Amino acid sequence: MTDVRGCHLEDSLLYDVENHIWFKELDDGKVKLGMTTIATAMAGEIVAFTPKKVGRSVKEGKSCGTVESGKWVGPAKSAAAGEVIEVNEALVAKPNMANEDPYDTGWMVILAPENWDAVKGTLTPGTEVGPKYEAKMEADGFEGCG
Repeated sequence: MTDVRGCHLEDSLLYDVENHIWFKELDDGKVKLGMTTIATAMAGEIVAFTPKKVGRSVKEGKSCGTVESGKWVGPAKSAAAGEVIEVNEALVAKPNMANEDPYDTGWMVILAPENWDAVKGTLTPGTEVGPKYEAKMEADGFEGCG
């Protein structure tokens, strides 16, 4: 596990640092995605998660769902285009699971990606994400996770 300013980042995942989203490749070619600990720390307690419905398409760089906290409302942007195959209904019912366990129970959606090989090359492996996140946190003036 990589630690940046008290924020934990799983080594086994791929990261879209700019949008604070992680990706996990599944055995069947699909990808699971969710918010990083940095995203949840910056947002504060997540109070609502409204995902795109199963069967809907997500365009590259566009929203796979909307996240709302006491501090912020906005899109969870997916670097990969694809079809929403599964939604984490437990997260919809209890959105602050994303704060409690963003890398396991707090995942957002599973996509059948259209362009995974191309997108994968743009993501940062967890074992290499530390310096990129340190630079982003510095640029954003974010002190770190509590």
